[in-house]
Amino acid sequence: MTPAPGWYPDPHAPHLERWWDGTVWTEHRRTPEVPGGPVPPSPGGSGSRTRVIALVTAAAVLVAAVVTGAVLLGGDDGDPETRTGPSTAPSAHAPDGAGPPPSTSSPSKSASGPFDDAPNVVEDQLNGITFPLLDGWVRPENVSQDDVVMTTPGTHDCPGEGSVCRHGLVMSRTVTATDETSPELLAEEDVLDAAEDAFEEDALDRMPYGGIESHKVVKSGPVAVAGRAGYFVRRQVTTGKGPGGYVQSLVFPSTIGTGAPVVVRYVFEAGDGAPPLADMDRITKGIRAVGDADPGGGVGDSIGPTP
Repeated sequence: MTPAPGWYPDPHAPHLERWWDGTVWTEHRRTPEVPGGPVPPSPGGSGSRTRVIALVTAAAVLVAAVVTGAVLLGGDDGDPETRTGPSTAPSAHAPDGAGPPPSTSSPSKSASGPFDDAPNVVEDQLNGITFPLLDGWVRPENVSQDDVVMTTPGTHDCPGEGSVCRHGLVMSRTVTATDETSPELLAEEDVLDAAEDAFEEDALDRMPYGGIESHKVVKSGPVAVAGRAGYFVRRQVTTGKGPGGYVQSLVFPSTIGTGAPVVVRYVFEAGDGAPPLADMDRITKGIRAVGDADPGGGVGDSIGPTP
């Protein structure tokens, strides 16, 4: 049985209370509230108070056991290619809106965790980075890809086969299927896959854009991302139907763990309603390590040695 969402004694800091969202521990903590007055004696004397303490302790143990079980059973989902970045689940809040603001401490290694509650930031806890949520972009809703961190709002009819398309997507994932660590080589390879995935066939073997007629590199180079030396490649894609679009693959070492390469893919349609290409650079420049206010970096910035 999974305990209901609520404040429970923190298993790692018993003097504090921590918010359990019904599935995982969040980073919300608070000092236990001090009762307003003495507890009136019960007919059973101190025994009733002892039972209350025992019940609270038991609840904390149960929550800790559930969390531990989830960590042990979660494991790898069997995907040899990538590990999914952010979850689309909303952040938990304390009852009556009394919860503290989201923590900016290092993310848990046991789960990808929720998006950051800050109105203009999206957090990828697995890779330890945050993305700026620019005007004209929203958190993903009803998106089949589980590694999408943001999209343009709404959908429209695809110019070719299929149902609906989006003007823009940004995805974040971790490279696990290769021992290659060069951001330049990984970006050059991934951007070709990005073009095929976005503008060729979809999961149902339909061609939403009438297939790819050609694509070419329009911009590439080194870039500092979250204080790390990375590389990006941008390609313009000409499609059989519709105005085509652009894809960009940005690769840089993760700021946490073993520093495995992180790939951020940008997929922008061209034409009316599409986001400006400058948003690719603005989002890249705004990527931060979790907890870092201003590590610097961005397209065109000088690149120093990788930490």
